[in-house]
Amino acid sequence: MPKVVKALADLAVRRLKSQGFYSVGGVTGLKLQVTSTGARSWILRTSIAGKIRDLGLGSYPSVSLKSARQHASSLHESILRGEDPIAMKKKSTAKLVKDRAGMRTFDEVTALYIESAEAGWSNKKSRQQWENTISTYASPVIGRMFVSDIDIAHIVRVLDPIWSTKTETASRLRGRIERVLAFATTRGFRSGDNPARYKGHLDNILPSPEKLKNVQHHPALDYEEIGLFMSELKLVDSTAARALEFLVLTAARSGEVRGATWSEIDAKNKVWTIPSSRMKAGKQHVIPLNDLALNILKGLPRFAGIGVIFPAIRQGALSDATLGKVIRTLHTNVVNAGGAGFMDKHAGGRVVTCHGFRSTFRDWAAEQTAFSREVIEHCLAHQLKDKAEAAYQRKTSIPKREKLMQHWADYCSESRIENKKTVSVVSKIAGL
Repeated sequence: MPKVVKALADLAVRRLKSQGFYSVGGVTGLKLQVTSTGARSWILRTSIAGKIRDLGLGSYPSVSLKSARQHASSLHESILRGEDPIAMKKKSTAKLVKDRAGMRTFDEVTALYIESAEAGWSNKKSRQQWENTISTYASPVIGRMFVSDIDIAHIVRVLDPIWSTKTETASRLRGRIERVLAFATTRGFRSGDNPARYKGHLDNILPSPEKLKNVQHHPALDYEEIGLFMSELKLVDSTAARALEFLVLTAARSGEVRGATWSEIDAKNKVWTIPSSRMKAGKQHVIPLNDLALNILKGLPRFAGIGVIFPAIRQGALSDATLGKVIRTLHTNVVNAGGAGFMDKHAGGRVVTCHGFRSTFRDWAAEQTAFSREVIEHCLAHQLKDKAEAAYQRKTSIPKREKLMQHWADYCSESRIENKKTVSVVSKIAGL
């Protein structure tokens, strides 16, 4: 018969601080181990398959006397049923390790997704944009969570603080989270529905972005004022001014002009062919060059080893900010000289932007010419909804676009605002 040990009370157990093993009673084999450093832990000494084994039950006082007795009693019952608690624990631990090995955190899966998807992104800034939005808004909330544990409550915690105040950013962020979680499902890191999907899911909690966001278009110049703007722009002696002038005459985007290379220009056939890699829609775009645009190119110097048409001082491409500075400085000088400046009267009086000149061209073409909408849209490299119609127009509209772009150049050089005095500014603007 095993020796019956008197059950110690909690106070008596608390007083056990010298090194050794102390039977605390209440359950056969339950002992408190005190080490030389003073650390105390529970041990259940019992027989399993004929061998004496010590089972650890946790540290004291984190595991109370009462809890240790309950756990020890449960283990005795398990052993009586023929089970081996040690083998079961090893098996459970091995399964947990195996399961954890196949799990990934949201930040880890995001990195894997970006590496996988980056090759298909046409915009070189996409990776930076993805990393910035994820690290700023998502990572602090779900970055260290396993993707398998992320649910709708976590997604709402990420999006809710910025859904109404930074709607466009929040909408893009939601889409990126959705793609990361979809990627995680495909890779086997999670299962079930995607908690970041909007339609039929988050739209029940978060209002439509279209109803929230206050759309602000790029400030554009009234086409009746383009003649004044161009006459003042011609007086500015800088590469940035010529790039801006070329931008207006071709109705191209800022990035397309700033990245333009001499190899893209066919002066003989009067066309500028922008490769698909540099186009927003990922499709090659051909722009007929009017006489004024060609004259700008003819007047520019070429530098050995520099392929871009409008190089910056340090030989790289001009920045969008540099072109914007030309506009703002022109505006300020005209205002200081007594003129009205160059603002969008319909956009809160904001100074016009590079991109706004595309709207100026579109408004002029729609209101002052008889060219079809399709021809105008192709001049702007906009995609038509009907793909068959778009392909047909792209091939057949070149002659019409040549005429339209030449009419635009003529209008820019001849247009004058009635009853308004043209105010000349300085012929050179420092720093441009």
